[in-house]
Amino acid sequence: MIDPKFEDRVKKDLHQYLLSCHEIDERLPEAYDIEELWPKIGESYLADGVREFQNYPTVSLGWVMYIGMALAKMWDEDWPTYSQIPDLYVFMRDKSGYDLLDEYIRGPLLGLMQEDFDKTEELVQECAERTYRTLMRENLEYGTEDAFRGYVACIHQLYLMGAYVQLHRMGYHMVGLS
Repeated sequence: MIDPKFEDRVKKDLHQYLLSCHEIDERLPEAYDIEELWPKIGESYLADGVREFQNYPTVSLGWVMYIGMALAKMWDEDWPTYSQIPDLYVFMRDKSGYDLLDEYIRGPLLGLMQEDFDKTEELVQECAERTYRTLMRENLEYGTEDAFRGYVACIHQLYLMGAYVQLHRMGYHMVGLS
């Protein structure tokens, strides 16, 4: 049985790591438009993510963090237009295919140049590896409902953290009022 607090542990670990890298603020943003997209994004991503997980677990986990980053950028850039696209995950994936989704998001979509392109890759890779280790420590039996729930909890938090990182990079800072 998966621990009901598992997703909170994933969130806290990612939050502390990203905070230590100065990629997010202590207080996480309230990004309702992006958060409300999760059920559709998650459902759409699952077929590709689950298929890739066995052979490429950190890719399967990391790609969804890029998706969160991309959606934050879309939200900031032209949400009235992007919000009309029926399946934003498929829209992004079909630009270059699943295998190159990371490069499409970092390049044409986010417009990152080489140093930031590479820095973002390293950040996402570390987050995916941390999350994978956290998931493996649960000792969930492969192919079970609990393993599936654990995976979904992981990709949900990586998606949100990707959005939070991108919002932070675009200058949205969550600070207390004085």
